Amino acid sequence: MNFHAHYASIKKPVETCLVGSGSFGQSFLGQARRMKLVNARIAVDMTADGAARAMASAGIPAGEIATCETAAEAKVAWDGGRYVAAGKLDTVIGLPFDVLIEATGGPEAATRHTLAAIAAGKHVALVSKEADSVVGPALAHLAKEKGVVVTPVDGDQPSLLIALVTWAEVLGLEIIAAGKSSEYDFVLDAKTGDVACNGVTKPLPELREHWLAGERPAVSVSAERARILGSAFPLRAVPDLCEMTLVANATGLSADTPAFHSPPARIPELADLFAGQRQGGLISGTNRVDVFHHIRLAEEASFAGGVFIVVRCEDDTTWEVLAGKGHVVSRAAGTAMIYLPRHLLGVEAATSVLDAVGLGRSGYGDDYRPRHDLVAVAQRDLPAGTVLHMGGHHHNIDGVGAEMRPAAALAAERPAPFYLIADRKLTRPVKAGEAIKFGDVEIDESSILLQTRLRQDAIFAENQVERAVGAR
Repeated sequence: MNFHAHYASIKKPVETCLVGSGSFGQSFLGQARRMKLVNARIAVDMTADGAARAMASAGIPAGEIATCETAAEAKVAWDGGRYVAAGKLDTVIGLPFDVLIEATGGPEAATRHTLAAIAAGKHVALVSKEADSVVGPALAHLAKEKGVVVTPVDGDQPSLLIALVTWAEVLGLEIIAAGKSSEYDFVLDAKTGDVACNGVTKPLPELREHWLAGERPAVSVSAERARILGSAFPLRAVPDLCEMTLVANATGLSADTPAFHSPPARIPELADLFAGQRQGGLISGTNRVDVFHHIRLAEEASFAGGVFIVVRCEDDTTWEVLAGKGHVVSRAAGTAMIYLPRHLLGVEAATSVLDAVGLGRSGYGDDYRPRHDLVAVAQRDLPAGTVLHMGGHHHNIDGVGAEMRPAAALAAERPAPFYLIADRKLTRPVKAGEAIKFGDVEIDESSILLQTRLRQDAIFAENQVERAVGAR
């Protein structure tokens, strides 16, 4: 596809407002300065000074940035052609931008910002997967009613994998599994036996014995690697499961097991590992989502948090040719892995912005609904009164893991969505291995996230009734 032709109908630059200037937002601000079809003149952070610093770090001259505390100041700065830095969305919501890029990562804040943008008739590029996993389908539905678009963003794995999955479906490829690599590779020093991951190094010389599968089954070799790596590193990451929940809600794929298989693997092994169990793989059916941990040597290329699909090889002659061209095909030649080894954060987010504003298209597609929930599961005994603080770069909750389960409306005795319970207090104890139920946590009824989730439950309950009536 020629992207110049694809976006030829967009005659003037799209104006954006960035909320949240972390790594994603920072990369978007920097790249926007180099684009003809996208402007990024508005940034909102915890403080106006913080937003101004993010703009300056992106290369915007300090003299062109106005720190604004009021809507009147923001309008004067905008009309004067300056960049606008603010500490609240309310300060800039009245400016004539086209799309809000919500990248705070805070489930409450992201929901509030998205609803405010929809009410103001703005499109939304929703980077904050934390909110999306709880109320994304409702936000997309409400936006459509208002005549605007909520979309995931290229530059992050959900949007990229939705694109890869639907591309394969259009081509008639049967998908066995789809997924991503975990954010950080496990890198082995073959001489010392040390393994490094995300700045942490541990001596794990035993891993060298299981580096190459040889003639052994890939599944058993991967299990040995998981045993070794799991003694020193966590092998389940909530953000990975969260992102795949979004993909499942958009595509209809599902988890093979609620906490995922998450095998440690080298790239050439993926077609074997994510094959069906009858072919010696991990997967019990088809159309599954999962994650793998990329293990490699320092001199080997990274998967870079990229995305993949494993498809069935229906045509032996074709796949024999493709295997000869370097494509990853399983030993039995029954499955092949196709992958996109990148996600470029805000550097490539503009394609989603242009699709939403210029073409009226959402990366979710036309059937984004709550098929699955990311639910919270206690990893250790949690006493009543425990505050479930969310923190760190990946917005984890200490002592709490996650699983992807079939979606259900909120109820006291049903498992609660992971990011709905973030920063709430437990009102009763939860044992290790148990899901944290909605009735286990203290949630103020004023929570915009809770209100929107209840609204989502009602919207899609009504939609299910309408579908059932229409099918008669």
